[in-house]
Amino acid sequence: METARVLVAADKFKGSLTAVQVAERVTAGLRRVVPGVRVETLPVADGGDGTVAAALAAGFERREARVTGPLGDPVTAAYALRGATAVVEMAEASGLQHLPDGVFAPLTATTYGSGELLRAALDAGATTIVFGVGGSATTDGGAGMLAALGARFLDADGKPVGPGGGGLADLAEADLSGLDPRLKGVDLVLASDVDNPLTGPKGAPEVYGRQKGASEEDIAVLDAALTHYASVLGPETAALPGAGAAGGIGYGALVALGARFRPGIEVMLDVLGFAPALARATLVITGEGSLDEQTLHGKAPAGVAAAAREAGIEVVAVCGRLALSPEALSGAGIARAYALAELEPDPAVSMAQAGPLLERAAESIARDFLS
Repeated sequence: METARVLVAADKFKGSLTAVQVAERVTAGLRRVVPGVRVETLPVADGGDGTVAAALAAGFERREARVTGPLGDPVTAAYALRGATAVVEMAEASGLQHLPDGVFAPLTATTYGSGELLRAALDAGATTIVFGVGGSATTDGGAGMLAALGARFLDADGKPVGPGGGGLADLAEADLSGLDPRLKGVDLVLASDVDNPLTGPKGAPEVYGRQKGASEEDIAVLDAALTHYASVLGPETAALPGAGAAGGIGYGALVALGARFRPGIEVMLDVLGFAPALARATLVITGEGSLDEQTLHGKAPAGVAAAAREAGIEVVAVCGRLALSPEALSGAGIARAYALAELEPDPAVSMAQAGPLLERAAESIARDFLS
């Protein structure tokens, strides 16, 4: 019998394990049952938080920059660099993780630091930038990011508008002539698992505003302000897939930076070298914290499974909780899913004990698929 070669290409279990830790625990469980099994690990991400970590695990170099956080305070943000390719994660500069517990600023949180982080990647010589967007604390349409890169957003008196999406209601003039000229020579890839437009019932404020602390009144204010902002910069772009990603930072990147939108998991599989790793595998193990309807719409496990199915390689998944039927899993190219909730039904205990439970799940995979 041919020696099994397993590729572990899973995303993080949010709140309990990083993608790297998931790979380590799965490997340990497999080897407990089949000591000699060959395992290759390739932690993955879909453009949201964890994207830089996945690039670093794949051999990119960690770089750091001191940038402006979403509330205006300085924060340290990391990005990943390999040769002339940078992986930049907007959440590193402008993410919810930079807000103190219970503190939100839906109308004034800014993406200025994301622009500073892109500038740091330019300073490092990057000519291809994968810009992963997700997990933002902001709904400013990317105006802060563009301001950090040299754009000016002025009110009727010629003064800069206030920070955040709320300030855009006062926008009278957008001057993009001062944008960093190096941007013209860069391939900027907007990587996201979100294809929402900028505004409207499926737009950034309505769909994602509440998780950033926005009240119903705030959502109406933000939607109107972003609609006005888009009328000044270019309303057609506001309807494009990805324009509503990360509080509309997708719109700013598309309308002013020449970015091109691609599903985050597709981009990351390319950047991480998934295809050659897949060619070496006889079984793929993917997964994330929750396998549910959202998984099927551009999340990492669906992207991994689709690529593996095309190559004719069997895929199983691990997860914290499973909310998909066997039929839905099969339709996504996943032969079987192993949920930690089956081993420990209490969610709090399952999250706290995710590492040991995941090793046990991997032992089951080894018995079912490798021995």
